[in-house]
Amino acid sequence: MTLQIVADAEGIKGDVRDVLFIRSTQCWEIGISAKNNHKAVKHSRLSDKIDFGKEWLELQCSDNYFKTVVPVFSELRKLKEQQELWRNLKDKHKRFYIPVLEAFKIELLRLDKENANVVPANLLSYLIGNKDFYKVIKRAGKTEIYGFNLHGTLNKSADKLKPTFKVTRLKLPTRIIELTFKPNSTDTIILTCDEGWQISFRIHNASSKVEPSLKFDINLIGQPQTLYSHHLPWEK
Repeated sequence: MTLQIVADAEGIKGDVRDVLFIRSTQCWEIGISAKNNHKAVKHSRLSDKIDFGKEWLELQCSDNYFKTVVPVFSELRKLKEQQELWRNLKDKHKRFYIPVLEAFKIELLRLDKENANVVPANLLSYLIGNKDFYKVIKRAGKTEIYGFNLHGTLNKSADKLKPTFKVTRLKLPTRIIELTFKPNSTDTIILTCDEGWQISFRIHNASSKVEPSLKFDINLIGQPQTLYSHHLPWEK
């Protein structure tokens, strides 16, 4: 068996795995994505220079989307030139967060309407990764393991060695049910899809200094009931 550390560059291409276990003679491999006390899937950015539709979904954003967000990020660019700090800005949620989130929401729904059954699956593939893997999360006093078997490549036999546990192949979503702001929030929207998938998009400034972009903290807050999970308490 070969143990391989996956290069960071592969993550840009959509492979979120950190470690690979490979049996090349048997055409068998499993990958692990390791996390420390969090379940975030992506930390993508939005700006007037980023076409999130093209980068995330292979579908181009409209001119109307950019006409909406350009004034917001242009103002942030001017504030950066003035070496302004986020903590000194008043009403940053009303001035920056809400307009960008509203534009993102409208554009995502437009792309979904014009490309039936494409956006939900492409979005999940972008967020979770284009390779099946086990997510291993270190928590206080335990380790959590989740099997993201979207393409049917996990849980395979190696010659005569059969898998001990069954890891069900997950179904990708095909339909957006709802995309709304989280109740009482001005920085988070919740995307609900079929097949049990629900995603939280929280936007924030990633630096104390003003930058002409905003960063997402994206989390899976709902997943199919068939998702394989295993919790291992640490021995004391």
